Amino acid sequence: MNVIDTLLWGILPYMVMLTLVGGLIWRYKYDQFGWTTRSSQLYESRLLRIASPLFHFGILAVLVGHIMGLVIPKSWTEAAGLSQHAYHFLALSIGSVAGVGTLVGIVMLIVRRRRTGPVFMATTANDKFMYVMLLGAILAGLATTVLSVFDPATVDYRETVSPWFRSLWILQPDVGAMAAASTSFHVHVLWGMALFAVWPFTRLVHAFTAPLHYLFRPYIVYRSRGNAPRAGSVNYRRGWEPISTQDRASSRRRTRPPRERSGSTRVK
Repeated sequence: MNVIDTLLWGILPYMVMLTLVGGLIWRYKYDQFGWTTRSSQLYESRLLRIASPLFHFGILAVLVGHIMGLVIPKSWTEAAGLSQHAYHFLALSIGSVAGVGTLVGIVMLIVRRRRTGPVFMATTANDKFMYVMLLGAILAGLATTVLSVFDPATVDYRETVSPWFRSLWILQPDVGAMAAASTSFHVHVLWGMALFAVWPFTRLVHAFTAPLHYLFRPYIVYRSRGNAPRAGSVNYRRGWEPISTQDRASSRRRTRPPRERSGSTRVK
């Protein structure tokens, strides 16, 4: 270990956590109207119908895989009867499918945003930066997966990255464990921390929103099914009395000019 390792793996993670939590609080307090995905489905939906589910379901699978690999200790899976070989086979097979699906989804989203005129016009510099960060994190994760299979010098992340990650939550960061990890894992973790640091300041913030109020909000009445109430049955404010169809017809008859008599006179 050296000073750089202490800064990167002992201090920087807590700075990222503070930035993430503080940024979410600031964004919610001062920019609630900007807490949105800014959906572009209105401009183009054919490609979005494929790319969006592919990306979102893929990223959820990747997230679950990361949580299981980082949180569950190696001794627990071995005690459950799952050998190290079987664990790595499942992790690599499922993780590769999820990672490739996520990569294909985000590439389709980028192509759609670039080639669809109205969608591209609605793309901000912040959105472009967000796509770069997401794409870099996905590529770095897939690179670590490939290297862990074909590079025998790659150190097992369950003996380096996972203990370091768990030690952060008890405020005793195991800097030595993370420093002993392979370079590919260093790049992946640093890029991931940078992504979480900028997360609150992009439209990725919508991932922390759960629309629970949607389940309990009342119905919105656009038009009543019943007839207009009879005059005198309800007291309305002056100037807001309802006019039924019959009232409108009688009003038109009163204001219609008298019809001309049959026949006409020809004038030279």
